[in-house]
Amino acid sequence: MGLMKKDFIIGFLIAVTVVSGIITLILSIVEVQNVLLPGSIKYGIVFDAGSSHTSLYIYQWPADKENDTGIVSQVHTCAVKGPGISSYFDNPSQAGESLKTCLNEAITIIPSKKQKETPVLLGATAGMRLLREQNNTQANQVFDEISKTIKQYPLDFRGARILSGNEEGSLGWVTVNYLLESFVKDNNFSSPINHPCYPRGFSQTISLKDIYNSPCVSIPSSYIPTQNITVNGTGTPAECKSAINNLFNFSACVTRKMCTFNGIYQPPLHGQFYAFSAFYYTFSFFNLTSGQSLSIVNETIWNFCTKEWTKLQVEFPQENTIRLGDYCLSGLYILTLLLDGYKFTDQTWGNIYFRKKAGNADIGWTLGYMLNLTNMIPSETPVTVKGHNSSIWAAALFFIVLSIAAGLVALPLFCWLWNKSSTF
Repeated sequence: MGLMKKDFIIGFLIAVTVVSGIITLILSIVEVQNVLLPGSIKYGIVFDAGSSHTSLYIYQWPADKENDTGIVSQVHTCAVKGPGISSYFDNPSQAGESLKTCLNEAITIIPSKKQKETPVLLGATAGMRLLREQNNTQANQVFDEISKTIKQYPLDFRGARILSGNEEGSLGWVTVNYLLESFVKDNNFSSPINHPCYPRGFSQTISLKDIYNSPCVSIPSSYIPTQNITVNGTGTPAECKSAINNLFNFSACVTRKMCTFNGIYQPPLHGQFYAFSAFYYTFSFFNLTSGQSLSIVNETIWNFCTKEWTKLQVEFPQENTIRLGDYCLSGLYILTLLLDGYKFTDQTWGNIYFRKKAGNADIGWTLGYMLNLTNMIPSETPVTVKGHNSSIWAAALFFIVLSIAAGLVALPLFCWLWNKSSTF
């Protein structure tokens, strides 16, 4: 009777094993679905080589893309130590050397298996445009050394080139040289020269070579490049703004509402506008990036321009001396461009947003450059595999476990019963 009971148990367990196995098999072949595996990630690096500094940006996007354009997000940024690459015109090898710290940082962030397919681009802007105008050979030497350095890394270097002003997409503004040229003309090189855009009490000695060493400034028929002149700040913002106005041809606009300056057509202002790059950094210095009214902006910049130089040095000890002296000019130039040039008013001023970032990415030409690049990189078709929905898979897994458990229990019982029956 005991053997019959054990036979029944073994038979039951075997039956459970068989039935569970059959159910598992059925579940594994019904409702099979095509499942897209997550696409791989691609990376790209862009160097923004400006006139005063260089920055490295790392971007990433899904390899499958959308509408042939990668959904690009910024992963990392690295500020290259030292000045802009154009400053190394007399020592080109240092231009390449200066990039190594950020490149070393980049290859620790980008997975090693992705590095060889990661495109690297370097776009140079104002500084290198100026160097190319002055000495094309030196500009090419700087690029050669940069290319040599980047090619030492396991990355897909796509080249270094100078972007045009339109490509860069950000507006620069007048430098001190523009204004100095007009002041120097009015004074047949006499010294000292009173400069209304510099703070009262500020003084700087510069050579005529520094003023005229630019393709943007017309060189007089006769001058002594080594001659030095002293520029003294007077801190008179009204005169400074008047000098800035002279740089624009507002009289060429017949219909004020439909024209900016130099007779260039402009449609009515509509929507939101983002001011970035130098616009942002200047207004950030003045603490005017939080949507302050136009009257507060005017008052803040005007008050700064009338302060004594010694007081400004005490108030802003962390600022570079040259940059601190230029903020009055920068602020008034931006106001002239936005108000008199682009015709912003009290009513539309609130539509301007001075921003460094939009979302998690820095605003500038580099992201647009990378977005454009993704159009030229073939997308990868997502890998398709067979799969089940979660409920079917859970049920199949349950019966698999049940089959294994029943089989493990039935097997020793069957062996024991077999040995037992063999002894009779």
